[in-house]
Amino acid sequence: MTRLYIAEKPSLGRAIAAVLPRPHKNNTGYIEVGNGDIVTWCIGHLLEQVEPDAYDAKYKKWNMADLPIVPQQWQLSPRKSAKQQLAVVKKLCKQATDVVHAGDPDREGQLLVDEVIDYVKLSQAKKSAMQRLLISDLNPAAVKRALGQLRSNRDFIPLSVSALARSRADWLYGMNMTRAYTLLGQKGGYRGVLSVGRVQTPILGLVTRRDDEIANFIPKPFYELFALIPYQDMVIRAKWQPSEACLPWQDEDGRVLNRKLCENVINRIKGQPAEVTTAERKETRQAPPLPYSLSALQIDAAKRYGMSAADVLATCQSLYEKHKVITYPRSDSRYLPVDHYRQAGEVSQAIANTDPKLASAVTGANLSLKSKAWNDKKVDAHHAIIPTPKAVNPASLSANEQKIYQQIARQYLMQFYPAAVYSEAKLEFTIAGGLFIARGRQLMSLGWRQLLGRDDSKEADSDLADKVPPLDKGTVLLCQDGEIKDKMTEPPKAFTEATLLQAMTGIARFVSDQSLKKILRDTDGLGTEATRAGILDILFKRQLLLRQGKSIHATDAGRGLIYALPDEATYPDMTAHWEHQLQDMADKKCAYQPFMAALEAQVHRLMTQVQTSEVPRSLLSLTSPEPFKGKKGRYSKKGGSAKSSGTGRKTAAKTGTTKRTRKPRSAD
Repeated sequence: MTRLYIAEKPSLGRAIAAVLPRPHKNNTGYIEVGNGDIVTWCIGHLLEQVEPDAYDAKYKKWNMADLPIVPQQWQLSPRKSAKQQLAVVKKLCKQATDVVHAGDPDREGQLLVDEVIDYVKLSQAKKSAMQRLLISDLNPAAVKRALGQLRSNRDFIPLSVSALARSRADWLYGMNMTRAYTLLGQKGGYRGVLSVGRVQTPILGLVTRRDDEIANFIPKPFYELFALIPYQDMVIRAKWQPSEACLPWQDEDGRVLNRKLCENVINRIKGQPAEVTTAERKETRQAPPLPYSLSALQIDAAKRYGMSAADVLATCQSLYEKHKVITYPRSDSRYLPVDHYRQAGEVSQAIANTDPKLASAVTGANLSLKSKAWNDKKVDAHHAIIPTPKAVNPASLSANEQKIYQQIARQYLMQFYPAAVYSEAKLEFTIAGGLFIARGRQLMSLGWRQLLGRDDSKEADSDLADKVPPLDKGTVLLCQDGEIKDKMTEPPKAFTEATLLQAMTGIARFVSDQSLKKILRDTDGLGTEATRAGILDILFKRQLLLRQGKSIHATDAGRGLIYALPDEATYPDMTAHWEHQLQDMADKKCAYQPFMAALEAQVHRLMTQVQTSEVPRSLLSLTSPEPFKGKKGRYSKKGGSAKSSGTGRKTAAKTGTTKRTRKPRSAD
């Protein structure tokens, strides 16, 4: 009896083999272990969606009249670079009596191995008996634990169906919309690919609309009014809270736009009694931030080090696969299994050895403390990214690896530090019938904040009594005068890598349809932990977005595309609809067929709109991309070429031909 483990990638395969009986025999594409079991692996996706011309040769040339392209029988083909490994897996599947699925613990990881199992035509009996191995930590102890917790792969069929629907839907939508709008652009003289995708285009829309807000912004003056109330040897500054009667002189954010109104209020309150109507003093506790998900880590690394999302993900993959010093990095969770709490001592010691700069933080940690991070109910296939019990020589890590490891380790250690403690005070005064509020906040105990590595001394040293003295309700003082602060409204800030990632994870606030906000709050937002970095990278490579210092802006071509598209393609609402149905599919509440039928109808409607319309004005007179050579997916002198949205393959917009290239994990 031979058991075959199929891992998602070689590093995972080697980690599984390392805890299985010895001796080991290394072969091409697989490892045979001591008890006769075999470990093999995929190398990412072994299969990819075929190009349109595989369905019909006429699709090799891009033609508006041929749209929409809707496959009747979906086909996959072996990736050129993966044919040899696919043959290895196919041969081993026939020989094995027992198969274990060891894809990454997510939607795409589930599909990646399942589609290979289907392609090699594994017998129905073996497929029914197939087990699922879920590994999120490559260290031997964790892998051994996972091997003792195998589940039936049938439990994960809905997850695979959901991933399959996502993959085909992205192909169908992206392939047709990209061809349609690239052809429109060609009519207007643009020589480049105008790619459209379910996720990438709403991101481009987000940046375009922000750029427009900044460009069209007209600053306006507004005013803040403070009552000046002497008390002992200080002056309390209490801010005026305008009543409803003042609404005609305020903007939508409640700012007062009329200076004369403020001057009238000063005349009314000057020399009048100021009675304390509310007096509050309380101590508040701020719990440590949770350990990192990938997006949270990317956001913090962008702020702290200016690292791109793609660089952070690549560094995490190296720390996970090469050094084995962090757990599975493509995680969307910020919680940990309770079982992991037992490893706190080993993990902390590994941190001290791997990053000596954190040795004092390890010494100061109280391992008897247990933050809210340990919560089995909030952990599914993934848990938060944390250090493993493995230590390495600090010199073996690159500069970026040291930075990211330190970020992850510091966030983990915070779970063993007490809350930061603040003293807060508020005084409400009634003066001549108006409401005025004085507030103050003082950091009393640093707690976990001492690990931030930033200077908190100013906040710690500020004396709350200097701002808000301890007064009793009913105390009456005298308002000596008023003070007006003249201010100007400011334009919104341009997106940076950090704020754009924040916007993608918190996309609900940018949705135009109010009913969809909750759906996006309950899902990952725009894109997934694993795809966001790649999607941003694609938009830069296709010259639809550009960087100016830390700021991110849409190019002329990017803006032109957004102005040309229907609103439904440029807002995240469609993604909310999709994600809601895909999650329902994974939860067995929704079927594959109705989802795809509705999408096909939508694509037919969109293609009809494009085919019957003139070239949009925004696509006329665009400057074509600069011809340059270099990395994959960039333009060459022979004509604009870029990876086609929805498939991840190169398309030569000038000639209308397609050239095959490697397919990414997800093409959103």
